[in-house]
Amino acid sequence: MAQFLPSGGSTESIQNVLNSIEDGRLAPESAIPLLARGKSATVSASWRRDRGESELETPDAVLEDLNRLVGLQEIKRMVRDIRAFVSIQSLRDQAGLTKNQQTFHMIFSGAPGTGKTTVARIMGRLFKALEVLPKGHLVEVERADLVGEYIGHTAQKTREVLKRALGGVLFIDEAYSLARGGEKDFGKEAIDTLVAATENYRDDLLVILAGYPDEMAWFLSTNPGLLSRFPLRLEFPDYSAHDLVQIARRLLRERDYTLATDAEAGLLQLLTDNEGYWHKNAGNARMVRNLLEHAIRRQAVRLTSRQTPLTRHDLMTLAWTDFEGGVG
Repeated sequence: MAQFLPSGGSTESIQNVLNSIEDGRLAPESAIPLLARGKSATVSASWRRDRGESELETPDAVLEDLNRLVGLQEIKRMVRDIRAFVSIQSLRDQAGLTKNQQTFHMIFSGAPGTGKTTVARIMGRLFKALEVLPKGHLVEVERADLVGEYIGHTAQKTREVLKRALGGVLFIDEAYSLARGGEKDFGKEAIDTLVAATENYRDDLLVILAGYPDEMAWFLSTNPGLLSRFPLRLEFPDYSAHDLVQIARRLLRERDYTLATDAEAGLLQLLTDNEGYWHKNAGNARMVRNLLEHAIRRQAVRLTSRQTPLTRHDLMTLAWTDFEGGVG
């Protein structure tokens, strides 16, 4: 495949790769790393110098962080598809070919604690690395940040939020709450302002609307403009019991704790028995975090009652007894 490697990032080299894709000799995903060292790198360096910015994070580095997340296989596939599309369109532009414009505003459907905010933050970093967005920062808001108390106040508040989010990602949690007040509610004004912004700032803003699946489906039906301006729908499923145990291990590792054998087995059994039965506000990963917080407190009580010296292993290890009484 060395014959396809760009030399100096010339247009001719890029065209050779695109020709190889079109005749089936090279897969599109294989073209990305080959060309990353060519003209796109030169353009990237110039782009950064013009803005006085430091070195950009690479798309591969961002995707590595995404791949470290537990589960979410379909979400990861979708993000990789978006990365491939953006990269190929950039290469087509550099080769003098027509770019296919696409709107990337998204709907994230899922319960709390399923990774929506984390993935939104990763999307901002990825779009900055791909030079789709200049900043890639995340501005997270809810209804109270957008809806005012009198006529004209809502549009003003919403525009102020949009101004803060320009260049990055605007993440609106429980977005369906904007439509719950009906036609006379000021939330409708916020929706209209947002819909207009998705078109007016399409090259400088990524808007993500998030919430429970059923409520988001109803929300989209309330405004025809939402359906066309938010074409990407990412569904965040509840984690399996095994996924939640893996999340628990990672959370504890970050705090220098570990699960004893009986604690890991007990936690897995508890999560398996209740899989699909947790209240929807329990929140998946958040629920596991609460269980761990309880266990850490109970471990502290257990250890302070010990009469013998405590070892490093004692201080780090959570036993199943530490979890008792923490499930509700």
